Amino acid sequence: MKTLRLPLAVIAAASTAFSVMAQQALWSSAPVNSPEIRPDNTVTLRLKAPRASQVLVTGDFLPKQTITTDRGKFDIPGTAEMKLNSDSIWEYTTPAPLAPELYSYSMIVDGMQITDPSNVYQLRDIASVTNVFLIDGPESSRYKVADVPHGSVSKVWMHSDKLGHDRRMTIYTPPGYADGDKRYPVLYLLHGMGGDENAWSELGRAAQILDNMIAEGTADPMIVVMPNGNVWQQATPGESPLGFIKPSTHPATPYEGQYTFEDIFPEIVSYTDKHYRTVADKAHRAIAGLSMGGGHAMKISAANPDMFDYVGLFSAAVLRDFAADPATPGVAEKLSVQFAKQPKLYWIAIGKDDFLYAHNVTYRKFLDDNHMPYSYYENSDGHIWKNWRIYLTLLLPQLFR
Repeated sequence: MKTLRLPLAVIAAASTAFSVMAQQALWSSAPVNSPEIRPDNTVTLRLKAPRASQVLVTGDFLPKQTITTDRGKFDIPGTAEMKLNSDSIWEYTTPAPLAPELYSYSMIVDGMQITDPSNVYQLRDIASVTNVFLIDGPESSRYKVADVPHGSVSKVWMHSDKLGHDRRMTIYTPPGYADGDKRYPVLYLLHGMGGDENAWSELGRAAQILDNMIAEGTADPMIVVMPNGNVWQQATPGESPLGFIKPSTHPATPYEGQYTFEDIFPEIVSYTDKHYRTVADKAHRAIAGLSMGGGHAMKISAANPDMFDYVGLFSAAVLRDFAADPATPGVAEKLSVQFAKQPKLYWIAIGKDDFLYAHNVTYRKFLDDNHMPYSYYENSDGHIWKNWRIYLTLLLPQLFR
């Protein structure tokens, strides 16, 4: 067979062309400047889509909308019209400055929701991917990476004997942990429905909050364990043996069984105490969670009254009627035992617009009627990460003091 010999000049040209193609993504720039955050904290979003007939922006900085489903009423981010300018670019500018916060948004082009192609900063929440931007200020400074000592975030696999498979957790260790021999208290921080072990470290900015508050002296150095609270899920979608399954609140998997997350939770505590330098007693353990994770925190702490001295319920999915839920038999009696042992802090926080607000009112009445002391914090807004980040910053100074 004849061997084809190409001139060196042809080979060099082809190599150069391939190199240019390979580097195209590296050198290409964003189509337009979006988002543009002005000095007065107004924000302009832009999209170059000259053939579109309508472009909307939807985000948590817009007035909320209320929708009704078979599960009740829910608040969702509002929408606003983007306007087409003379340069064939769609624009939207907030009518007023935005308060310091981490905001999320996406765009809707002729009915199809997309992310902003000019903004590489994105987050996934269940099956939704949105862009994010931060308005700097005192209230949001803790969500930023600052020039302070940093802790470490690890993705850790542990084996569950009850479930018979490995499960992944995200674990934060404080600055200086790797170089010392000191033992630390532990906060177990739980996500909500549809979340996973990545939720608090990504959407909740937990590592940045911990780094900054430890540096301030407003939080004690601690280990923070963020497990996957879905018994049917070994790890976040795309990062488990199930492969690139479509994210869902509850897909069909082979891991369904007779155990609940509450049942397997002592395994998580045992693993943490065995593999990390913890102070393994009630006075140095806390548990907190949002939404479904708040319900988990309530049930787990009640079922293990000698395990946690600090409990935090953020917009918690607590029950209206304990007796009506077959998954939590005897929880009222367990709460009685738990409060008889006098936990140092039982902290409840929720927004007045949260769809679980009425459930929390009922739960607090149960605690009041049974003389079970707790601390309570209420603010505005609903069932959103903005509130849960705030609640974490308010809880941390109350732990292990």
